[in-house]
Amino acid sequence: MSYQRTTTYYAARRTQNWSRNQNTTRYVSAVKLGPVAHTVLIALMITVLGLIYLTQATRATSYDYEAQRIDNQIAELSDQKQDLEVENARLTALETTKNSSVAREMTTPASSEYVTE
Repeated sequence: MSYQRTTTYYAARRTQNWSRNQNTTRYVSAVKLGPVAHTVLIALMITVLGLIYLTQATRATSYDYEAQRIDNQIAELSDQKQDLEVENARLTALETTKNSSVAREMTTPASSEYVTE
């Protein structure tokens, strides 16, 4: 009698291409999603990413408005400063003229006449 093998054994490493120190357990999910569910999930992910992008863009825009407001305020204060410098120069010139030696030596005229043509 000859002995004949009826069952063939294959090493798991050969059929699965596993190497050392790898987990050889397979987990099979009990939940199966169809193509519609996958499409809905992808649409939700794209929507969430879009909302995140919009919040970041809005935040940058609000900084732009704040910077523009500060620039307008700086321009307005510069205009006020220039106006005050002109006013200061005018008032200083009048005071200097009134207190000058030439102005002190002036006298009021005795009479003033106007020439008519």
